Amino acid sequence: MKCSANEVMTLAAKAARGAGAPPAQAADFGIAALRHLQAGREVDTLADALEHLPTGPILLLPLKLLRITENTRGDVARGEFSRAECGGLAQSYLDAQPYETMMERSGDSARVTLFLDKPKATHISHRVFIPDRLFTLLQTYAARMLVPETDASRQSGAGAGLSDND
Repeated sequence: MKCSANEVMTLAAKAARGAGAPPAQAADFGIAALRHLQAGREVDTLADALEHLPTGPILLLPLKLLRITENTRGDVARGEFSRAECGGLAQSYLDAQPYETMMERSGDSARVTLFLDKPKATHISHRVFIPDRLFTLLQTYAARMLVPETDASRQSGAGAGLSDND
């Protein structure tokens, strides 16, 4: 199925929230998931990352990138990822950064270089292919954020309210 880039990014972020990720890490996952799909990378990697919450790469990669930027020397930051931390998503998270990045794999780790002074040229893709099984999985996780449609939930503040006063 083809969806807009914004739909994919938003659905992936909602799915991460529904699976237990904090808001900031869920938003980062949404952007990385979009880049992952745009690059035609393995779809099961995204599903595995969601299933590993509340641990795994969705939580670890943004924190690891933050720690790497703390080691900045001038406008270049360097660090390492272990394969266990990445869950196959390291390149997608690097692709989601607003600056140029480079990753060199070696054995069970990868050396990462962040060029903080070089803005990345953004590639705008209006439509993204997302396999039906992944779309369904993302919807299932995202639905966990919803409350049941009952009178009690409406009275507690869910939904648009009991009166339409627009």
